[in-house]
Amino acid sequence: MRYITKTDLLIVARNSGYIMIGIGIMCLLPLLFDLIYFEFNVICFVVPAAISIALGFLFIKYFENHTVKRMRLKHGMIISSFAWLWASIIGGLVFTLATNIPIIDAIFESMSALTGTGVTMYPDVEVLPHSILFFRSFEQWIGGLGVVVMVIGILTKPGSVSSTLYQSEARDERIKPSIKTTLEKTLEIYVIYTVIGIILYLLAGMPLFDSVCNTFSIISTGGMGIKNANMGFYQNDLIYFISIVLMILGATSFLVHYKVIKTRGKSLIEDLQFKIIITVIAFVTLLLYFISNIIPMELLFTVVSAMTTTGASVVPAHVMAGWPSFVIICLMCLMLTGGSNGSTVGAIKLVRMITFFKGIYRHIREIMSPDGRIVPVKLNGHKIPEKAIGQAGNFITLYMMFIMFTWALFCLFGYDPFNSLFAAMTLQGNNGLELGVVTHKLHPVLKIVSMFDMWTGRLEIYPVLITLRAGFEIFKR
Repeated sequence: MRYITKTDLLIVARNSGYIMIGIGIMCLLPLLFDLIYFEFNVICFVVPAAISIALGFLFIKYFENHTVKRMRLKHGMIISSFAWLWASIIGGLVFTLATNIPIIDAIFESMSALTGTGVTMYPDVEVLPHSILFFRSFEQWIGGLGVVVMVIGILTKPGSVSSTLYQSEARDERIKPSIKTTLEKTLEIYVIYTVIGIILYLLAGMPLFDSVCNTFSIISTGGMGIKNANMGFYQNDLIYFISIVLMILGATSFLVHYKVIKTRGKSLIEDLQFKIIITVIAFVTLLLYFISNIIPMELLFTVVSAMTTTGASVVPAHVMAGWPSFVIICLMCLMLTGGSNGSTVGAIKLVRMITFFKGIYRHIREIMSPDGRIVPVKLNGHKIPEKAIGQAGNFITLYMMFIMFTWALFCLFGYDPFNSLFAAMTLQGNNGLELGVVTHKLHPVLKIVSMFDMWTGRLEIYPVLITLRAGFEIFKR
């Protein structure tokens, strides 16, 4: 049976054109910093931008008569998968032209920034041009909301296409009935928090350029810093505390943020996922504080960074690698869980974990209950559909399979098993905390696998699998 027809490909191609134009425009914005700092890298941004924009217009124009068939979720997922891959390639081309980095490392860098993973291939980021440092940070900021979400929120009109593409990036929460309005409100909240973050960093004594780049990196829970020591470069507890607040805000659902003003803060306090985030951070930090000799602020910062999948750090990777094994295991558990659904975080996300464990508890109660009794599963007073429980379990199983495969591959190439598991979790969960395994010295095969993990982790696996299935069918045909 054919699941992908010629019409399907035409729909995907035409709508991908809008995404390609948006990605091209994204490459032009860092030119402002190139001009301010007289770095003369204009061609490095203009050429990739021109390629993406020109191909985008070509796709829209050439396939403009092929939109008779209604866009379905499978189309949206293929478009999203292509969009993230294309954005990584175009961004990688910028890095290669500007810094002469090998193309595989450049695409890795771009993928890492866009997906909010935050692992870098540059051994020394402080020698990079300001325009490139801003571009890396801007990619994280764009990726925090989603490449496709950003483009359809700005370039496209309201309608079923916007709704399908919104769902394709693993988003289902709506602030408003209209997807277009939801995107506008989400972007508005995102921009407000970004401006607040920049101002707070400035007041804490951080230079303006650093404030902009670090806010982009932290509020998006990307964590890719502009200093070799990441946030640890500043040696300032106030800056650390501001970063902690921004990371938690980034890991909280935008729907909750929207309701904060209307409910006078009650929506934040009453949100189950937010309460779990704060409780887990407090409990784990206190636990690890009493069993280790780690400086409290460094410990708190790292716990929040792991829980929110930001990956920003205040201690070097080799120092963190020397922490007690129990501390590292706790961090891995936090990296696996992640923050709220409908936020900028990666990993499994709390709502799936809650649904999964409620399903297990329901099964235990059903066994203990009289025959024929149906035990409902509820979350925030609402009944969870049976389908949602099954989907949560399926996703977690698939997620763990990807981690196991990557872990085994790292071990095959001779890396320490414990550190390899940490690396596999940080890649699949788009986290970025590192113990010194994922660097520019990584074998090319592992770099490709790592990029695949970051790609699937950000899109929550299924869109990429559907795209690969479609590609296999086309190739076979």
